[in-house]
Amino acid sequence: MANLKEVRERISSVRNTQQITKAMKMVSAAKLRRAQTAIQQMRPYADKLGEMLRNILSNLEGDVSSSFGVERPVEKACLVVVTSNRGLCGAFNSSIIKAAVNLVEGKYAEHRAKGNLSILLIGKKGKEYFAKRYADINLITEYMMLFDDLSFDNVAEVSKGLMDAFTEGKYDAVQVVYSQFKNAATQIPTAQQFLPVEKIEVEEGEANLKADYIFEPSKEGLLEYLIPSILQTQFQRYLLDTHAAEHGARMTAMDKASENAEELLRDLKISYNKARQEAITNEILEIVGGAAALEAGN
Repeated sequence: MANLKEVRERISSVRNTQQITKAMKMVSAAKLRRAQTAIQQMRPYADKLGEMLRNILSNLEGDVSSSFGVERPVEKACLVVVTSNRGLCGAFNSSIIKAAVNLVEGKYAEHRAKGNLSILLIGKKGKEYFAKRYADINLITEYMMLFDDLSFDNVAEVSKGLMDAFTEGKYDAVQVVYSQFKNAATQIPTAQQFLPVEKIEVEEGEANLKADYIFEPSKEGLLEYLIPSILQTQFQRYLLDTHAAEHGARMTAMDKASENAEELLRDLKISYNKARQEAITNEILEIVGGAAALEAGN
C-alpha cells in the first residue's frame, strides 16, 4: 500500500490535470461554435458550386475548354495533407496522416519511387510526421502555418499556386487529404481530388439530363473567371472542414480526459482512505502492544 504522502501528491496532480483538461474543453467548445458556424454556412454554397463546376466542365463543347478539367497521364502528382498545428485532440491527426500514408504507399508508390511525388503540408503535425519518415519525398512547408489566418485571400494564394502548377504541367494531379466535419464526436478523414476536376458521368441514353447553362456576356470570359473562383472556394472548404473537425476532436478528447481524471480521483481517494485506516490500525496495535508490554513488566 502506498504511503499517505504519495497518494496525496497523486491526488493533487490529477486534480491539477483535470482543471487543465476542463479549461481546454471549454476553450475548444467556444472555438468549435465559430468554426462549425463557418463551415455549415459555406458547405451548401461550396457543394452547389462544385456540382455546377463539374457539370460545366463535363459539357464544354466546341472551341471552349478549360485546362482544369483536362485529364492526362499522371506522371507527377501533388498530395496536400491538412493537419492541425497542435495535438491533444485524440486520433484526429493520426487518422488524416494514416489516410495520406495509404495514398503515398499505395496509389502514388510508383511516383514516389521515381521522385515525382510532392507533398504540400498544412499544419505542424503533418510536417513533424513526414519530415521524419519520408526524406525521399519533396515536402513543401511554405504554407504550414496557414491555419493562423484562414481568410479567403490567404487561402486563395495556396489554391492559386496549385492551379498554376497544374496548368504549367508541374503536376498532373492534385489530391487533398483533410478531415470532414460531421459533428463534435465524428470526423471523417477524406481524400478528395482537387485537380483535374472530376467530371459528372452520364449514362448512355441520359444525354437529356445534362444541365443547360446560358452564359453572358461570353462563355470564354465567364469561365476564365468563374472556374478558378469556384476551385478556390472548394479549397477553402477543405480547410474550414478540418478546422471545425480539429476543435470538435479536441473538445471530445478533453471531455473524455476529464471523465477519466474523475474516475482516477475516486480510486485514489479509496486508496488514500485505506492507507489512512491501515496507518491508524498500526498505531493502535503499537499502543496496545506497548501497554501489554508494560503490564507484563509490572
